[in-house]
Amino acid sequence: MDVELLIGIFPQVLLDGIILGFMYALIALGYTMVYGVLEFINFAHSEIFIVGAFVGVEVMLGLKSVGLLEGLPWPVVLILVLLAGMAGSGLLAVAVERVAYRPLRNAPRLIPLISAIGIWRNAFNLVYPTLDVLNLRFELTETMDVSVKSLVVIVGALLMLWALHLIVNRTKVGTAIRAVAEDQAAASLMGIDVNRIISLTFLIGGAMGGAAGVLFGVQYGLINPYSGFIPGLKAFTAAVLGGIGNIPGAMVGGLVLGLLEAFAASYLSLLTGGAFGAEYKDILAFSLLILILIFRPKGLLGEVVRERA
Repeated sequence: MDVELLIGIFPQVLLDGIILGFMYALIALGYTMVYGVLEFINFAHSEIFIVGAFVGVEVMLGLKSVGLLEGLPWPVVLILVLLAGMAGSGLLAVAVERVAYRPLRNAPRLIPLISAIGIWRNAFNLVYPTLDVLNLRFELTETMDVSVKSLVVIVGALLMLWALHLIVNRTKVGTAIRAVAEDQAAASLMGIDVNRIISLTFLIGGAMGGAAGVLFGVQYGLINPYSGFIPGLKAFTAAVLGGIGNIPGAMVGGLVLGLLEAFAASYLSLLTGGAFGAEYKDILAFSLLILILIFRPKGLLGEVVRERA
């Protein structure tokens, strides 16, 4: 075992894990928003997330076709693409709630779950146009560097978490969301339009997923309709790890999972002499989910899971 190599790559592995963790955390916010209100896992969120990536790439291709991709400042391009992805995914999430979930709201829990899994898929690939500035890399140490697009992922995730925290805890809409999450019947008696608030919750959660989809596309370049499946499952793992329904928990869970996965991908082969490699990182993530569900189902931040009467 090369101890010097293990120590030498540690800073870069740590940074890669943080970047991956923020990506998972941003996707997990969508799961958390919906579960916090309905106590229901929206497994269609993986598709909603990747639709945001497709909307983003189409907007970028459109800007490129009219010569604006390079003509506009790159932060303006990113903001336009993010807003488009958030709008597309948010509206899709509202439509999914209205068509697939609302008619089944009082049905046994398994029925809407099947409805979520039935969301349409197809098979094709798209490549995000390249913005040269996003590929610039900054050398932080002799063994660690970071790209502009990775910094965009981190900053974007932190801004989304901050914005979501303000919406939920500092606005009238957030108060209504929390009231509906606590007791739908009582909230309705207090004059809150429960259906509207639930739709708004799906809109916000879908928008978070759309933003994550755009950042995913910018970070990794190639997307297809199945690109959201594994990240979506891992983001669900992150949400459970942090405490499903807990917004800060989604961020903590994403970071923990991202770090564990990055270290597994980089160190397993070195520590086992090649017997296990980076391909086992997915097994680690889902094994962690099983252990969490067995030993700490409330998650790291201890979100209390309520039982409906």
